[in-house]
Amino acid sequence: MPLPDQRRHARKAPASASTAAASTVLEVDGLQLHVTRKRIKNLYLRIKPPLGTVEVSAPMRMSQRQIIGFAHERHSWIVQQQRRMAEARRMSLRQAETLTPLPSAPAGDGGHAGVDGRRGGDQPQLPMFDRSAMWTDERKHAAAAAIDAALPGLLRKWAPIVGRSPSHVTLRVMTSRWGSCTPKTGRIRLNLQLGLMEPRFLEYVLVHEMTHLWANGHGADFQRRMSAYLPSWRELRRELNKRVLL
Repeated sequence: MPLPDQRRHARKAPASASTAAASTVLEVDGLQLHVTRKRIKNLYLRIKPPLGTVEVSAPMRMSQRQIIGFAHERHSWIVQQQRRMAEARRMSLRQAETLTPLPSAPAGDGGHAGVDGRRGGDQPQLPMFDRSAMWTDERKHAAAAAIDAALPGLLRKWAPIVGRSPSHVTLRVMTSRWGSCTPKTGRIRLNLQLGLMEPRFLEYVLVHEMTHLWANGHGADFQRRMSAYLPSWRELRRELNKRVLL
């Protein structure tokens, strides 16, 4: 016979398991949906870069039929977004390779050419993306060298205009943003990928992050300052948003 405290623990276990988010993969019209159930009221769908993975956040009690119907209704939009992301990824990879080409892949494994395939007619195929193969030591050094060469001149230009300077600038591979800033310490972090892109994007991201030394969020004060410092910032932001983080 189990001890009393063991019985109490056994009764609590199912309740604790029910609170954990449950994840599954559904196939809908040839699309793979990565579904995570959460304690939320509404259903959310996101196309995640760099591969265009379809991620769905659904309420805990929502039926699978409702989730499938939701994705089915938005099938055309999902495919369109995946194609746009695939083109943005091709552009980003082409730019990266102009500076430091990737080594040739062995014959028959699809290699680098397989980043954007097709299956079932026009249905997009989500290929494997090996970030470690993309970010070789050689490519990291080349990207860092390009940023390091441009940064002193950019800081000399923009510090008097913005009125503040970062205390420190670090470079790193980022998977979800082009840059970040900690206003309290004055530290700015820049995505290494900016060193493989047109110089105007590095300049825009640097000014953006330096503006955060004055304005924490992206509200009216931030926008007013950005418009005063860099009048074309919205156009640059739109252009940068068409690229994919690698």
